Amino acid sequence: MSDLPVPETAVRTPLTPEDLVALLDGLGIATARTDHVAVFTVAESKTLRIALPGHHTKNLFLKDKKGRLFLVSALESTAIDLKRLHEALGASGRLSFGSAELLMATLGVTPGSVTAFAVANDRAGAVTMVLDAALMDGAPLNFHPLVNTATLTIAREDMLRFLEAVGHAPRILALPAPPAAQSDAG
Repeated sequence: MSDLPVPETAVRTPLTPEDLVALLDGLGIATARTDHVAVFTVAESKTLRIALPGHHTKNLFLKDKKGRLFLVSALESTAIDLKRLHEALGASGRLSFGSAELLMATLGVTPGSVTAFAVANDRAGAVTMVLDAALMDGAPLNFHPLVNTATLTIAREDMLRFLEAVGHAPRILALPAPPAAQSDAG
């Protein structure tokens, strides 16, 4: 199934990591940057844990049957029931992953670099930002700064302030776990 046409208001020139840091600085938000080899998956990024305290994230760019877009950021260890996630989000039908082309056109990043920071590129407001409730316990958060060769560590409150400032106040939800994960937790 192909993606819906990209809206005319799609990203023209995405922010660079330097633009992002300048935006954060302009908001008075402190971050710590760690440069590293390119990591494309959560498994590859596990080698960075010693140098980067705090919560490490996985980020899913999803669309529903009506073409509504969602960026879900969760603890990297969170098991998410993708068959039921649409119910929690109020989406139309089951969710699918957005294509690389739609990802670049909407959020200005490539697969492997998906990050909550990318909503700064969604000037049309097409993407609903969703944060896993498990990220909200106060520990620092780690996200790629629009590229997968670095990680920015940011305070939870500052991440929320950033998302508000770029017009993407997040929905904070306890994400549905797959049935096996639910029985293991109980």
